[in-house]
Amino acid sequence: MKLYELSPVPGSTKEAKRKGRGHGSGNGTQAGRGHKGQKARSGGGVRPGFEGGQMPLIRRIPKRGFTNIFAKKYAEINVCELNVFNDGDVIGVTELMEKGIIGKAYDGLVVLGNGEITKKVTVKAARFSKVAAEKIATAGGKAEVI
Repeated sequence: MKLYELSPVPGSTKEAKRKGRGHGSGNGTQAGRGHKGQKARSGGGVRPGFEGGQMPLIRRIPKRGFTNIFAKKYAEINVCELNVFNDGDVIGVTELMEKGIIGKAYDGLVVLGNGEITKKVTVKAARFSKVAAEKIATAGGKAEVI
C-alpha cells in the first residue's frame, strides 16, 4: 500500500452543502435562512447570552464569593517525589523542572508530607508543611525556606 492509494471508507465523507447557488442546488433563494428577519440578514443575529430583552440567565442567578487577585499560587510536590534524587543533592525549583516533576514554578514551591522519603537531600522551597519538614529531617536531610 502506498500513500496515494489511501482513501476514506466509502460513506464516511459527505459533500459540503453549497448554499446560495441557485434553485437547482436545493439551497438557493434564502439559502436555508428562512424568510426575512434579523437572522436572515447579513451580519444578523444576537450576541451570546441575549434572550430577547428578557433578563439573561447569567444576570438572574446569584453571584457568590470573589477571586483574590493577590493570592499566591504555588507549585506543590510531596516528599515521596524527592526519592528520584541522589543522597546529598540540593533540590530547588530548577532541579524539579529538569526532572519533569513540576511544570511551572508559579510563585514558589510548597513541599507537602504525603509518602515517605529515603534520601538525605537538602530541599529549598518557599514553604514546607510540618509533616514534610519532619520527614525530611528524620531522613537526614535539610528543609531550607527561601
